[in-house]
Amino acid sequence: MFGTKKDQSGYQLSSSLDSIVLHFVFSVAWHPNNILLATTSTDGKCRVFSTFIKGVDTRESKTSSSSDPKFGEQIVQLDLSSSWAFGVNWSPSGNTLAYVGHNSMIYFVDDVGPSPLAQNVAFRYLPLRDVLFFSEKLVIGVGFDCNPMVFAADKSGLWIFIRFLGERKESSSGPKSGSQFSEAFGKFYGQSRQGLSNDTVEPSKIQGAAHDNCINCIELLKQNSKTKTKRFSTSGMDGKVVIWDLENQQDLMEYL
Repeated sequence: MFGTKKDQSGYQLSSSLDSIVLHFVFSVAWHPNNILLATTSTDGKCRVFSTFIKGVDTRESKTSSSSDPKFGEQIVQLDLSSSWAFGVNWSPSGNTLAYVGHNSMIYFVDDVGPSPLAQNVAFRYLPLRDVLFFSEKLVIGVGFDCNPMVFAADKSGLWIFIRFLGERKESSSGPKSGSQFSEAFGKFYGQSRQGLSNDTVEPSKIQGAAHDNCINCIELLKQNSKTKTKRFSTSGMDGKVVIWDLENQQDLMEYL
């Protein structure tokens, strides 16, 4: 017969393996002030913790989210996602937090603290795995569609999906029933859809895409501190590392 007991901290333990539920942290992101740490995990939550160390960090570096934060104290828990939460990132100023979920949604949170302001942006493509701020108004997400996705905020602060960074070509002939599901299933498992003899599956193809499997990491490439960063790298499950440059993306310059 299985029972429960408590350890020294009062945390309830179970001797039944079937009743143990573990939630894994997928991503962490430091706030620009190096005092706050955001995490996402498989329970669908995004949590922000204080890492303020008395005698090491200055009080000027603290945010207004807590009057007297202590090391390890949870500042806020965001329950916006109904599925696994993946990548998380802060804006350059630290005023906005963005994270992505496995339900094909991206979440933007302003005024992180007791009363945060949140926006949920849903899109009709495959889920994202990581997210990166380029400016206060421009975010790029990467994931199972194998092509970076661009999100931007308008003058009112409303975030919307702009486009894929690479070119995208839709199917020339209308696919029969079930084609869209088959294409999505194939992308998740890295299956190549080219050369199939089954004429019932005619998925759309990404023209000129640099990756052919899920992109799971995106990083800024630092340049001269006097100029804005316009280059970044992506790496994916296809074993590739790709360098991207926004220099010639004229329609995005207004957001940089």
